[in-house]
Amino acid sequence: MSYKHLFFDWDHTLWDFEKNSEHSLRKLFKDLDLAGLGIPSFEDFYPLYLVINEQKWELYRKGEIDKATLRASRFKETFAHFGVVADEVAWTLEQRYIEETPYGQHLIEGTKETLEALTQRGYKMHIITNGFTESQTIKFTESGLKHYFDLLLCSDEVGVNKPDPKIFRTALSRTGATRKESLMIGDNLVADCVGARNQGIDQVFFNPRSLRHTEKFTFEITRIPELLEFLK
Repeated sequence: MSYKHLFFDWDHTLWDFEKNSEHSLRKLFKDLDLAGLGIPSFEDFYPLYLVINEQKWELYRKGEIDKATLRASRFKETFAHFGVVADEVAWTLEQRYIEETPYGQHLIEGTKETLEALTQRGYKMHIITNGFTESQTIKFTESGLKHYFDLLLCSDEVGVNKPDPKIFRTALSRTGATRKESLMIGDNLVADCVGARNQGIDQVFFNPRSLRHTEKFTFEITRIPELLEFLK
């Protein structure tokens, strides 16, 4: 198959969400004295937050909650698990987290070298993300990767989230790409890969943890540089 257009997910695929998030929240845990509220430690707080945040994002991807609800509830609910009611602090944490985290510069291992090689090989590259435009735009610029891509398409700009067909159709329309010459690369089995497959777009499932599944995708990789093995 001869591809011309590569569509990448952003968070967890190229931009290391976990490392950037942990760095930011570790600092904010101390700055806002969350231990003083009754949360035992950052090591207790952070894993629980990750679980709750992913639950909220899953609801958001399905259209069951909106952006405002996600933002208003994730830290508040994390606090509640420790018996802490401090809505004002939770909202301050949310605001500062959203303001500061996008400036993180940790990338998934091998990202920059792989994008450079793919550029040299003549591929047109684009981003399709379910993230929020205001934060994704900062991440995109601060990451040092912006110049590799022709399009940054955020779901809130389209009004739907991956795997909704509309976001894939919008991406194809804006780039002038056809389905047959396009490849979607992402870490989310449903949002990225099933979504693309349902639109007749070939897929790469980026599966760094080697999670078991029963889906059939065009390609599956555990490291981003593996793209260079079949994108000649």
